Amino acid sequence: MDNFKKAFAKRLLDIKAIKLQPNDPFTWASGWKSPFYCDNRKTLSYPDLRSMVKAGLVHAVLEHFPEATAVAGVATGAIAQGALVADALALPFCYVRSKPKDHGMGNLIEGTLPAGAKVVVVEDLISTGGSSLKAVEALRQAGFEVVGMVASYTYGFPVAAQAFDEARVKLVTLTDYEHVVAQAEKTGYITNQDIATLHEWRKDPANWKK
Repeated sequence: MDNFKKAFAKRLLDIKAIKLQPNDPFTWASGWKSPFYCDNRKTLSYPDLRSMVKAGLVHAVLEHFPEATAVAGVATGAIAQGALVADALALPFCYVRSKPKDHGMGNLIEGTLPAGAKVVVVEDLISTGGSSLKAVEALRQAGFEVVGMVASYTYGFPVAAQAFDEARVKLVTLTDYEHVVAQAEKTGYITNQDIATLHEWRKDPANWKK
């Protein structure tokens, strides 16, 4: 798995799905300033990489959550990945909205799963874990058992680790902050000084200031 994490981190950097700008921070939707930006949806545009993600996520499900009888994607970023995984495993699929639909049936969960399904949740990116765990709670409220979550990438924030522990959700990811930073350093994309900045940011991203 470690070799896969290294290889996937390299591919994300190659297609610029991950951008590191310690000296010109991004602004996230949350308002946080960040020297780091990740857009895993770009992997869908490259057939070989799309297949790599699908194979990695499927392997993660089979290894860690073999009891799963259904798959749920978290809208919107993981709908496509979730559908690919469900198709490969021949399992029922649904996706979970961030909030109920504001017209029609007002659905929060789109799709139909068997009663009592054991669901593995597919996510594209884990930052604080808030939106991901809202999807878990929605599935649990609907009467399903969430057996775990697989995701393409995690920043590995302490606040996310705590949130997943408290929600009793096991998380498995294809790559992570450590592997991306190590690969970026190896290729000369970032300097040692940049790495120090990134590490400082990750300790307390909500209050980090450049």
